[in-house]
Amino acid sequence: MPRYEYRCHTCGDTFELSRPMAESSEPAACPSGHDDTVKLLSTIAVGGSAAAPAPRSGGGCCGGGCCG
Repeated sequence: MPRYEYRCHTCGDTFELSRPMAESSEPAACPSGHDDTVKLLSTIAVGGSAAAPAPRSGGGCCGGGCCG
């Protein structure tokens, strides 16, 4: 289930909630019980160590070394 980040206008706390995407825009009370909250825009970071595939050579005149 996706996690969404919210900020409370009353106390300034930032908190996360796990909820279905269909409920992401519904009001969310902060852990202190305040109802004046706003959903924050999240940035998604994709990490990993996968490298781009190596370029293939061969098969054509320019890539296969047949040009002189």
